[in-house]
Amino acid sequence: MKVRAAYFGVFTALALIFSYVESLIPFHIGIPGVKLGLANLIIVIALYKMNVKSAYLLSVTRVVLSGFMFGSLFGILYSLAGGLLSLTVMTILKRSGGFSIMGISIAGGVSHNIGQLIVAMLVVETYSVAYYLPVLLTAGLITGLIIGITANEMLKRLVNLRTGFEG
Repeated sequence: MKVRAAYFGVFTALALIFSYVESLIPFHIGIPGVKLGLANLIIVIALYKMNVKSAYLLSVTRVVLSGFMFGSLFGILYSLAGGLLSLTVMTILKRSGGFSIMGISIAGGVSHNIGQLIVAMLVVETYSVAYYLPVLLTAGLITGLIIGITANEMLKRLVNLRTGFEG
């Protein structure tokens, strides 16, 4: 149990550090809301190194803490919607056994952006923001692939890591 708590704390700290680092990187390509999603790298790793319940708890913890530290209440709302939908899709695909980590991460990146777009439609009370969907799908595909490749390489190096969540 102590091992689990320690690893959960390490994963949370890493996700927060990645959120902070990302807030410092001037990654502006002229498209509002598009970011690399560095903290999602930790969520993808957690999906493979923790049980699903712990991965969800980590995701919510990361979103809420980073939102209060580096963002806003609306940012938390958008991130929670995107993060929970993304993690749900990735969990389903991982359980199916038919997808690589890159495919799972791409689906996570795309569904994260879809979740945020759904919240945006509810907040502004119009479907007209759906015109933004092709841009968000493309961004989710690219960032999901980058995160997936990185997560795959990290998991190769973390093969012997025992977090206490196994079995």
